[in-house]
Amino acid sequence: MRYIADFHLHSKYSRATSPQMDLENLDKWARLKGIQIIGTGDFTHPLWLKEIKRKLEPLNNGLFKLKKAKDNLVNFILTTEVSCIYTKNNKGRRVHLVVFMPDLASVEKFNIQLSLLGNLKSDGRPMLGIDAKEIVKIALNISAEALIMPAHIWTPWYSVFGSKSGFNSLEECFDDLTKYIYAIETGLSSDPAMNWRLSQLDRVAIISCSDAHSPKNLGREATVFEFPITPTYKDIIEAIKNGSSFQRQSGLIGTIEFFPEEGKYHYDGHRACNVCLTPAETIQRNGVCPVCGKPLTVGVMNRVNELADRPEGEAPSGVIPFKSLIPLQEIIAEAMKVSKLSKKVEEEYLSMINRTTNEFKILLDLSEKELKKITTEKIAQGIIKMRKGKVNRTAGYDGVYGQIKVFSKTEKPRINQQGLIFK
Repeated sequence: MRYIADFHLHSKYSRATSPQMDLENLDKWARLKGIQIIGTGDFTHPLWLKEIKRKLEPLNNGLFKLKKAKDNLVNFILTTEVSCIYTKNNKGRRVHLVVFMPDLASVEKFNIQLSLLGNLKSDGRPMLGIDAKEIVKIALNISAEALIMPAHIWTPWYSVFGSKSGFNSLEECFDDLTKYIYAIETGLSSDPAMNWRLSQLDRVAIISCSDAHSPKNLGREATVFEFPITPTYKDIIEAIKNGSSFQRQSGLIGTIEFFPEEGKYHYDGHRACNVCLTPAETIQRNGVCPVCGKPLTVGVMNRVNELADRPEGEAPSGVIPFKSLIPLQEIIAEAMKVSKLSKKVEEEYLSMINRTTNEFKILLDLSEKELKKITTEKIAQGIIKMRKGKVNRTAGYDGVYGQIKVFSKTEKPRINQQGLIFK
């Protein structure tokens, strides 16, 4: 059976996050989206942890369910994000990590250790002046079943490979503890094909998550598993650890992605100057903004080019496929020529789901004939075009989200893996 998971997200206690990011809404929107496994996020925050303990029921397998839920269709897994801000090799570093824990007892021990290093009450994503590898050490000393994953690894300001504060290799960041890094998160501005260009990442699993700050953004990126029976925490972690293998009958089978151009750091540029440049254009201008003359914010595509040892389009053998999607509400909004926040979009979105089961079923599985039974011909056409990768892409830069359109100029898919759909 297919299981879609979204591990990295935030609670209402994180900065710039919707007050609707509570456990009830996470459960509700996971069902609407078709997500079966969802991270709690922010378990380091004392008030959020209290809610987790009060509102979630342990399933005695390392996962949890909402106590109010009448079924086990949505399972929660204990996760958090930690921000490490420190100096290493004479350079300021800002590295974000996603941490998985197998049980609440381990979470409490982890939080006690981190509370000695910084204020856990100030933000759902605590900012700590500690080397990223020390977080790995602390987590694994508490539980051998903990998993630590570098988050959105290409984001310029806060990631392991970021152009502003990152490293050139996992080993440079984690030293002798690199062997305990089993996975990386692509982030919205990169997709697996971009990460395949680095042979140093061949040994790790490529994971995708939404990093959602509002319920509607759940599942905008996600990870797909296949399990014969309902998985346990251990099953999920083992699948991630074995995720770089291929032709598996179960375990990690793929990821769901943004079109990477939609991410807000795909290309280089200056938001204040309204300047967006391709990597080639940045090189031509020596990395300087043509408007203000200051250094540009170097984006993900440029940074991938810098570290890659494979040409674009080349991949190691046996890679796990992915599918790039546009959120359903965006397709509806474009078809109707209205804002995605409009009442019309919400009504059509809920109507389509009520006629089927969930958003991923609509985006991934229904035939064109089946789509036309639940919505307009134009919306159905948009979904089919998206599946084929026939979209118009305007890349994001320096904190500005890009735009992906289906009802305008089209492009062919960049690589053949794009056309795969998870069954």
